[in-house]
Amino acid sequence: MYNIDSLDQQILRVLIKDARTPYAEMAKSFGVSPGTIHVRVEKMRQSGIIQGTKIRIDERKLGYDVCCFIGIILKSAKDYDKVIKQLEGFDEVVEAYYTTGNYSIFIKVMTHTIAELHSVLATKIQLIEEIQSTETLISMQNPILRDIKP
Repeated sequence: MYNIDSLDQQILRVLIKDARTPYAEMAKSFGVSPGTIHVRVEKMRQSGIIQGTKIRIDERKLGYDVCCFIGIILKSAKDYDKVIKQLEGFDEVVEAYYTTGNYSIFIKVMTHTIAELHSVLATKIQLIEEIQSTETLISMQNPILRDIKP
């Protein structure tokens, strides 16, 4: 297990903000050599703290105007793996969580329109035999979207 220190935390904060930030730029800001930054990043990759890099997409600019969360109640807890496997096959399902409380599974779904959401519910999700019931919550806006602070 790799224990991160304050320099690692600073590196992670910069990379979370912009993963394309040059090591030399970070090194200058932190008063260390670019080689030190490189070594630290590699150690965090090897330990699994850094698992890759990604870009953030504005879904609305791609026409995805409907974001919703669907709570799923299973007929039986043993059906979890089977349901998750089926949900993985639906492109509209972008996140899934195994939860406690009222729902067994909580998913995030993105569609272009309400009509498309209705179709996804009626012709995909609600046709999964192992699902007892669903509850859909439509997101009006997403005022907070951030990664954790290392």
